Amino acid sequence: MTEQATLSPPLSFARRWAAAAVLSLSLLVITVDLTILNIALPDLAADLRPSATEQLWIIDAYSLVLAGLLVSTSSLGDRFGRKRMLLLGYAVFGVASLLVLWADTAPQVIALRALLGVGGAMIMPTTLTMLRVVFTDPAERAKALGLWAAVSGVGAALGPIVGGVLLEAFSWRAALLVNVPIMVIVLVAGFLVLPESTVPNPGRWDFVGAGLSIAGMVALIWSIKRFAEDRTLLSAPALVVLVIAVAALGLFVWRSLHRPDPLLDVRLFRRRQFSAGVVAAISSVLAMAAALLLIAQWMQLVEGYQPIETGVRLLPLAVGATLASMAAPWLATKLGARPVLAGGIAVAGVGMLLVGVPDDLTYASILPPLLLVGAGLGALAIATAMIMSGTPQDKAGNAAAIEETSYDLGNVLGVAILGSVAALLYTANAGFDRIPGLDHAMADAAGESLGAAMAIAQESQLPALAQHATAAFTHSLQTTGVLGGILLLLGAAAVYALTPRDTDITVQAH
Repeated sequence: MTEQATLSPPLSFARRWAAAAVLSLSLLVITVDLTILNIALPDLAADLRPSATEQLWIIDAYSLVLAGLLVSTSSLGDRFGRKRMLLLGYAVFGVASLLVLWADTAPQVIALRALLGVGGAMIMPTTLTMLRVVFTDPAERAKALGLWAAVSGVGAALGPIVGGVLLEAFSWRAALLVNVPIMVIVLVAGFLVLPESTVPNPGRWDFVGAGLSIAGMVALIWSIKRFAEDRTLLSAPALVVLVIAVAALGLFVWRSLHRPDPLLDVRLFRRRQFSAGVVAAISSVLAMAAALLLIAQWMQLVEGYQPIETGVRLLPLAVGATLASMAAPWLATKLGARPVLAGGIAVAGVGMLLVGVPDDLTYASILPPLLLVGAGLGALAIATAMIMSGTPQDKAGNAAAIEETSYDLGNVLGVAILGSVAALLYTANAGFDRIPGLDHAMADAAGESLGAAMAIAQESQLPALAQHATAAFTHSLQTTGVLGGILLLLGAAAVYALTPRDTDITVQAH
């Protein structure tokens, strides 16, 4: 297709940046939700007593549904209106958040997270698509994408603090209820400010392709989770489902390459700067997702910080991300996109490696890693600019879906792979069976998670259990940090090699 996306009426400077503010605020909702959940997880675990597997599902059910629907919702938005899709996503996200008032079991919370994934799939790619369409000048768009990414850092800052304040006065349910007023605000503002945009003559809706993409992505993520749950690469159920995922996604790619109007134009990967941006997104989020989740738990359960104290102590991460997001586009115009993006990922890698250095891990020793990792996250604004500037306007929805899928897949892989490594190290090093007064059943329960171990230690008055558990968890955190740092450095090298030397995010591809 060569048609350009329709945008009526043309937007003034003020209207463009008002639209950018609304779209950036949309991202704030997603970021706040994820950050608050990390803070609220220990309270949720103490209240509902989910198993280690259920805890992973509470975190990742959102990602599973999101990954499965991103391509389809983005394509539907191209056809029926991106503004309509975005506003509907706000409504679904807000209603799902409100339903937490009636959630009393871990499976119910998992179901709510899945519904949030439906809303998120409508919101996340559409914000990027709209930015690509609203800002026709690539240089101005790079600044808007910097704002979009910086708001993510602001969300990381506000999430733990707002969540901590709410958790001091209310239960963990406040972590989701806080989404409701934000959704009301963006719903009204989006209706008033955002223009409608569609792709003319998008072709027939590919029902088979949509089914293959949903089945393939859901099967892929489920298999990854099952490998993590079984803690072996020889898990028969996971292997079978992985084969199904590969077959479905392979057929989807083949179908996309042989249709004149594919649901997803996989030929975009032929553009090196596009592929480099996708690799940067996957590798960075994969390495950082699990480690940052573990750090939030370490602060609360090992160091004993209250939720609001944890939120304040995570501020350096958000500050680093916010400043780097705003500075990265400017640096890219001076130094080039290639060194800024690869260098930012490498900086984050060094920060992760530093987590494993001290023998006695304290907040003072974890502060520099938080700043460095935040700076690395901010540099991903360049990855977004590379993906969108390397894509024709009529393929903006495809590019946005691929980018958001990359972030989502990286998050799931990180929590599943590195989270499983951390869980294995925690169980192997805790020595629960050797603790006097702890029977076999209690030892198994304590080995499920640090939160369970601390609850059992308090109920049974076994300080030795708490000591063993916190030491084992700290060791697993440090080892996971080192592994994540190595993965980030490898990702930085791959991005540097893949990105064309003359990549310029202020020039639009055609």
